[in-house]
Amino acid sequence: MSKTKDVRAAVEKELGFDPMVDSQDVAVMNINGDVTLTGTVPSYPQYLAAAAGAKRVAGVTGVHNHLEVVLSDSTYRDSAKLTTAANDALAQNVTVPNGVEATADDDGNVTLTGAVSFGKERAAAETAVAGLVGVRSVSDDIEIVYGTDPVDIDLHVQEALDRSALVDDDSHVGTDTKGGIITLTGHVRTWAEHDAVVEAAWMAVGVIDVNDDIQVTG
Repeated sequence: MSKTKDVRAAVEKELGFDPMVDSQDVAVMNINGDVTLTGTVPSYPQYLAAAAGAKRVAGVTGVHNHLEVVLSDSTYRDSAKLTTAANDALAQNVTVPNGVEATADDDGNVTLTGAVSFGKERAAAETAVAGLVGVRSVSDDIEIVYGTDPVDIDLHVQEALDRSALVDDDSHVGTDTKGGIITLTGHVRTWAEHDAVVEAAWMAVGVIDVNDDIQVTG
């Protein structure tokens, strides 16, 4: 059996195994570890879970999520109801600061705007609305704003990577920061390591955006 077929079959089995994903209408394509997901799922959390499931499979070096969220009549909300629900969810989340707002259209697409001080706060806003009934997609236009320009961002991120139990000693990650934008380069073995590196970068005070150029070798 070819490696290409092995990876595709493994991803299909992983999605079928995951209770958070209805994989009946999901198709998996693989080219040398570069996996593409197409088809439909019934909710936005399943859209996210499908990509996460594919990343858990050994040999997967890239995931392109082209799944479409198709809502049932029972889970549809018009723009007014979904906007209200999304803003209520933001207000009830203690991690999301005041001033972050959500707007939704009649197709279930939610856009987040406003300003936060940390990447973790922006991620919390996404999480707060992602699981709402009626959401098909989330666009994050939240800005990260700092009162002063922090220094030694690269050093702080590298120290965080050295502390991380998820980042293997054989992995090599380079960091370069300009104007609050940190670029990550190098290679890691698994997507778990990749996600740990990206999360560490977002946790650093002073980072307003992350350019992810890390290669997952599998």
